[in-house]
Amino acid sequence: MKKITLVLCCGLILCWIAMGVPVAAGDGSKIAFSSNRDGNHELYTMDPDGTNLVRLTDNAGDDESPDWSPDGSRIAFVSFRESNVDIYAMDPDGTNLVRLTTHAQGDNNPAWSPDGSKIAFDSFRDGNYEIYTMNADGTAQVRLTTDPEVDRFPAWSPDGSKIAFSSKRDGDWEIYIMDADGSNQARLTDNAAMVDWRPDWSPDGSKIAFCSDRDGNYEIYTMDTDGSNQTRITTNGADDDNPDWSPDGTRLVFESLRDLDKEIYTMDADGSNPTRITSSTARDWHPAWSPLPPPSLSLTAPDGGETWLKGSLQTLQWDSIGDTGSAVMIELLKGVTVNQVITSTTPVGSGGSGSFNWTVP
Repeated sequence: MKKITLVLCCGLILCWIAMGVPVAAGDGSKIAFSSNRDGNHELYTMDPDGTNLVRLTDNAGDDESPDWSPDGSRIAFVSFRESNVDIYAMDPDGTNLVRLTTHAQGDNNPAWSPDGSKIAFDSFRDGNYEIYTMNADGTAQVRLTTDPEVDRFPAWSPDGSKIAFSSKRDGDWEIYIMDADGSNQARLTDNAAMVDWRPDWSPDGSKIAFCSDRDGNYEIYTMDTDGSNQTRITTNGADDDNPDWSPDGTRLVFESLRDLDKEIYTMDADGSNPTRITSSTARDWHPAWSPLPPPSLSLTAPDGGETWLKGSLQTLQWDSIGDTGSAVMIELLKGVTVNQVITSTTPVGSGGSGSFNWTVP
C-alpha cells in the first residue's frame, strides 16, 4: 500500500515531500543556549534532558541570546563577531548565516513574531536602549518606544498583537506591555524592587513569566497578562533568571547560579520538579526552547496501487490531530501538487481522521 508522509500545521504549510520522512528543525525537543565552555560564548543546542549537545557557532566573537523562529527553521541571535553587537540568523544546524543589522550601536535581544514575519529587538542606536521591529530579513527597521529611559527585552504575545518589555522609565526595572505598533503602552509591575525584567509569554497567552529581585535575589515569577496574580515560583538563595516557556506551556527553562556557576534548569510551570540539564564549569545561559513541530500525516492510496491514472478520481486520507482551517499540501511523484484546506465541513472522523477527493491531473 502506497504511503506518503506529510506535514500539517494550522493555516501554514511548513514542509512537503514526495517520498521519505520530513525533517522538522524545531521539533519541540531542543533547547538553544549560549556557553563559554569552549573559550568564548558560542551557541549550542541540546535535548530538554541535557543530552545530544551540539555546537552551532564557532568564531572569535561572542554569540548570545538565541531565539527560535515560530516554525523552528531559523535561530536569531546576537553576535560580537564583527567587532559590533548585531543580530544574525541561521538554520538550527548553524548553516545559512545571515547578518540582519549593521548599525554602529548595539542591537540586542531578538524576538520573533508569532507569524515569523518580524523580529523585535532592543537597540542603543538612538542614544539609549529602545524597542524596535524589523522584517525577518532585516529590512524595514522601525522604532516603537521613544522614552528617554531604557527599554529592553521585548517579547511578543502568542497572537502577535502585543509586545511585553522591560523599562526603567519609572526609576527601576518594571515590565510594560504595548500594542505591536508601539501604541497603548501600559505598566504591568509596580514594586520597590530594582529589577522586574525579561518577560516571556506562555504559549496560550494567559501568563507572563519574568525575573524579579523583589524578595532579595533574582527569582522567577509568573503573572496574568494584565499584571495580576504575581506568583513566585523559584525559592532558593541563588539567582534564577531568563525564563522561557516550553512549547506546550507545561514547563519552563531558565538559568541559575544555585550551583555556583551559571547552569540551565527546567521546571514545571508551577516551579516544581526543578532539574539541572547542564553541568560544566563554564557559564551556560540564555536558554530558548524550540517550538513544536506540526503533526505528521500518513496518506494512503486506498486501492494500494503504485500508479494512479491521469484523470482518475482518488480519495486521499489523513489520520492526525489538526484544527479546522489547517492546510494539507501533498507533492506526489513527478512534482504534481495537491492543495486542500480542512474546513468545518470537511469530513473528519475520530482523532482527526478525514479524507478528500482528488482528480489526478
